Amino acid sequence: MRVLIAPDSFSGTLTALQAAEAMADGWRSVRPDDELVLVPMSDGGEGLIDVVGHAQPSATWHTVEVADARGMATEAVWLELPDGTAVVETARACGLHTLPEDGRDPLRATTYGVGQLLADVAASGCRRVVIGLGGSATVDCGAGMVSAMTGHALRRADGNGVKVGGRWVKESASLRPHTRPELGDVVIASDVTNPLLGSDGAAAVFGPQKGADADGVAELEAAIAACAEVLERDLPGGPWRDRPGAGAAGGLGFALMALTGATPRSGAEVVAELVGLDVQKADVVVTGEGSIDAQTSSGKAPAFVATTARNAGAVTVGIGGRVHPAGTAGFDRVGELGQEGLTRAAGRLADVAAEVAASF
Repeated sequence: MRVLIAPDSFSGTLTALQAAEAMADGWRSVRPDDELVLVPMSDGGEGLIDVVGHAQPSATWHTVEVADARGMATEAVWLELPDGTAVVETARACGLHTLPEDGRDPLRATTYGVGQLLADVAASGCRRVVIGLGGSATVDCGAGMVSAMTGHALRRADGNGVKVGGRWVKESASLRPHTRPELGDVVIASDVTNPLLGSDGAAAVFGPQKGADADGVAELEAAIAACAEVLERDLPGGPWRDRPGAGAAGGLGFALMALTGATPRSGAEVVAELVGLDVQKADVVVTGEGSIDAQTSSGKAPAFVATTARNAGAVTVGIGGRVHPAGTAGFDRVGELGQEGLTRAAGRLADVAAEVAASF
């Protein structure tokens, strides 16, 4: 059989490439004559650049000194593809995974470093940008990115620049006349369709995941609402607050739409194009992620891979660290590492892949 292995990362344990290699090792141990094709996947979150770089080894890596989510200097990378497309991973600049648990504070976290990455992209001459928004530590309405891209044109009523960070964007009073680096066509790659504000918005849904308590969520909601008022008033083309994906990365999706005219797309679909995912000749397609659950079907990479594979007539296999029945509808067969298996993820993933392979 021809077996396509295309998992996302198993967050906190295995990258997508490591997961794919472990699945392949297990499969080969039982069916050594099968043809295996490894295509690690992402839906725009942590690991985006790695899977695209793996699929396109002739791409150029660019390293930039930027501000991390706390405003501290760090190095981040972006990827320039041979066709001139730039691939930017938000999590490289302000990722939640880069912070210790006691250092996570969306009331202070900023997207300023993302703006610095985009400025470097513009300076390189790339005229198409794909930016993945998953995994950020921020809920700042993208104000940090706007400040970095416009030369601190986002101002308070007293004329001073708005201090970057979630709680301070409430002081936004105007976006002064400015020039910004030209980016051309900007595509947002994300599995998030939330609006900016309200019960399904950036603060309410993602604030608690990033460390905000109930009071913090209320403060963030008011802050990003104030910032949104200014950007929608002072930039043409809005409003953007209710558009699907405006709430992605704590409102960075909103700011990218407002400042750059970015178009949101399914992250998994965009990545599939970038990595050359081709299920047409596969007999079996194996995918997976850390948790296969109800959220898997809402745009996550494994659901996209499984749906595409089923439409092509392939048997679909989903392997998760944890598997909940609510997430298994798109798979013909499923395997689970289990809680204990997560502590030795690669070995256990190989074991489960072998068990599935033996069922054919």
